[in-house]
Amino acid sequence: MNAPSHPTAVKGRPYLALVFLSLIWGYNWVVMKEGLRFCDPFVFAALRVALAAAFLLPLLMWSGKPLRPRQIKGTMLLGLFSTTLGLGLPMYALVSGGAGKTAILLYTMPFWVILLAWPILGERIRGMEWLAVILAFAGLGLMVDFQAVGAKLWSSVIAVLAGISWAGSAIVTRIMRRSPEFELLSVTTWQMIYGAIPLILLALLLPAPPIRWTAVFIAALAYNVIFTSVIAYLLWFYILERLPAGMATIGTLATPVIAVTAAAVQLGEIPSLQEAAGIVLILSGIAFLSAVAIVRTRRLTRMSSPAE
Repeated sequence: MNAPSHPTAVKGRPYLALVFLSLIWGYNWVVMKEGLRFCDPFVFAALRVALAAAFLLPLLMWSGKPLRPRQIKGTMLLGLFSTTLGLGLPMYALVSGGAGKTAILLYTMPFWVILLAWPILGERIRGMEWLAVILAFAGLGLMVDFQAVGAKLWSSVIAVLAGISWAGSAIVTRIMRRSPEFELLSVTTWQMIYGAIPLILLALLLPAPPIRWTAVFIAALAYNVIFTSVIAYLLWFYILERLPAGMATIGTLATPVIAVTAAAVQLGEIPSLQEAAGIVLILSGIAFLSAVAIVRTRRLTRMSSPAE
């Protein structure tokens, strides 16, 4: 009689989910770049968020969790940082910026988190974190062409601002998690609803050419709603429930690498030697930061575990 194999399979599923999640997020930078050929960036962002919220709200109802929004002020602030700015700014940056480069600049987010956490949460930068920050900002200096003018320079600046906005959303989330009222699916759904309102207003008020409803645009919009906004969030919830946060975070390191690779293959965006060096430095900094987080988590786990 064969031994059951399902425990191993279950143990491996979160890692498969992490691989799938990274592929979804990474390839989406190419998908968004392609879709923006047929639609204004704020219109695209508004459509994506509004339709995703329309999917998530019934999901929240089906989950049996209370529909009433909680921590309303914090959730509204999270919606501004995570959805309005966190999705609107990258879309705008992609209009004139490369998909891979924009993704890398946005993924400087972890370094902005530790810089913001110092004055806001009182979490001082320590040890190897300094090396990670130095590597990241050296890479940032190589990635942003400060001699460029016009749209090319602004694209890089806006992508960095989007990374700072994402970092702001991470800080707000950490503060909100201290409350017993915090519930991840509820907060995710309602922050998306709140964050969609300014995007919809921008889409309605700013002059923009009409949407060209081509097959490519419809496919890009569907990918962003179904895969990036709904399936990806569900995968992320699943992963966070089954893997340590540090392991989950380091697993998403593949996302910007996939974005750069996909942009090179599909869009012909080959990084210059200087940009390639910047990419390596930023990714090295993220790897250092994630490794430090994992080591600290393990130490805390050992300290809190009762002696055998």
